[in-house]
Amino acid sequence: MQHDEHTQDHAHAHVHSPHGSGTASWSMAAQATLHCLTGCAIGEVLGMVIGTALGWGNVPTLILAIALAFFFGYLLTLRGVLKAGIGVKAAIRVALAADTLSIAVMELIDNGVIVLWPGAMEAELADAAFWWVLAIALATAFVITTPVNKWMIGRGKGHAVVHQYHH
Repeated sequence: MQHDEHTQDHAHAHVHSPHGSGTASWSMAAQATLHCLTGCAIGEVLGMVIGTALGWGNVPTLILAIALAFFFGYLLTLRGVLKAGIGVKAAIRVALAADTLSIAVMELIDNGVIVLWPGAMEAELADAAFWWVLAIALATAFVITTPVNKWMIGRGKGHAVVHQYHH
């Protein structure tokens, strides 16, 4: 029985890994991270604009921005997977498997930079400092999240799950 489970696990990993050897290129990891960054940036900026327009404080605005970052990150993946003809339930499972860790790391790093940067939480949308700190935070998150995505893709996880639907 153990041999069969090992064979099934190996076959499963091989199907999901774009490189059967379990390796992933830095280019592939960067593309997956850029995809994640796009959804995160859309959600965060929209959340900050909405929170500011409604006169919310920092914490509720930050929570909204993070929630929308996850939403738009998942939405971008769902869009591509649904185009491949996958059902909605299966597409949601793929998006959750592909993006959750990547978005979580991205959000932790980028919001950590914003919270820790002196004066960033007080900056308004019209302030150049707001946009510079956001750009630095997103760039930092990209640099730190790319190796995470490379590690996951190399193990048949993360965006490796999505790649089987891009044929």
